Amino acid sequence: MSAEETKDIEKKTLETAEENEPVKEPEKEKTAEELLQEEIDSLKDKMLRHAAEFDNFKKRTAKEREDIFSMAVCDTVTKILPVKDNLERAIMADDSEGGFKDGVKMILKQLDDALSDLGVEKIKTVGEEFNPEFHNAVMHEENENFGENTVSEELMSGYTLKGKVVRFAMVKVSN
Repeated sequence: MSAEETKDIEKKTLETAEENEPVKEPEKEKTAEELLQEEIDSLKDKMLRHAAEFDNFKKRTAKEREDIFSMAVCDTVTKILPVKDNLERAIMADDSEGGFKDGVKMILKQLDDALSDLGVEKIKTVGEEFNPEFHNAVMHEENENFGENTVSEELMSGYTLKGKVVRFAMVKVSN
């Protein structure tokens, strides 16, 4: 095929392609009203997007604030629990009945109420099936009074704060 024949084929192909292209209508100029309406629509869209972004920002910051508060309460409760443990030990160690023991019981009751108001709950242990999400098994024993894999004794109380474990319960488990 010669160079002239190749040029003729390319020319016919271009002419055919131009004939098959859709005819574009010349763009008519938009009126001032149409331009203003487009501007209004654009600004409305922009405003709605900003409003949605602001709403998402408010929700995100509220959740972050709640998480920070929850972490602060959890840290505080973790520091208070050893005091509660010592008060419980003091009551169990004192065999005498009297004003001192009653005073310690009242302090312990007040502390329990304060923790309860914060949403702190004691983890159930004795008689419950061992659950590694809440219990920390530090001993195993053969005990016929309890079923297999059941908590037989609580060595240290465990607590949750709004479903999150603050301190695992240290327990003895029967096999």
